[in-house]
Amino acid sequence: MLTVVEKVIFLQDVDIFEFASSEDLSYIAMITEEIHLPENEKIYSLGDASDTMYLIISGKVRLHRNGEEVMIAQRKDVFGTWALFDDEPRVVTATCMQDCQLLRLEREDFFNLLADHSRITEGILKSMAKRLRALLTRTTN
Repeated sequence: MLTVVEKVIFLQDVDIFEFASSEDLSYIAMITEEIHLPENEKIYSLGDASDTMYLIISGKVRLHRNGEEVMIAQRKDVFGTWALFDDEPRVVTATCMQDCQLLRLEREDFFNLLADHSRITEGILKSMAKRLRALLTRTTN
């Protein structure tokens, strides 16, 4: 199991938290849960309730919809991000392509943290806006 310090070091290199301070990352690290899942384990399915974001420490996760691959997520990638901000059903299925070590961040815990630490919200929104701009640039070129 990772210590809080090890989680903070890991989170420092995750793009969604690029604008967060070390102090803010320590708060986030304290509310994450480390989980280990075997190869071929389904993490969630298309249409499932959306209430958890995942960060990959090791392994690979296939994000797919109706048999089509959407993305292969790997070390330091984040998936299920929108689950922290809305409660719409999942739009893809997530399946472990190999044994995975993940950090799991629940929406309820995240909202409780944000109530006292608004800087975290600002940093994540900046990062998500940057990701959306990059996606739009990719799809318009």
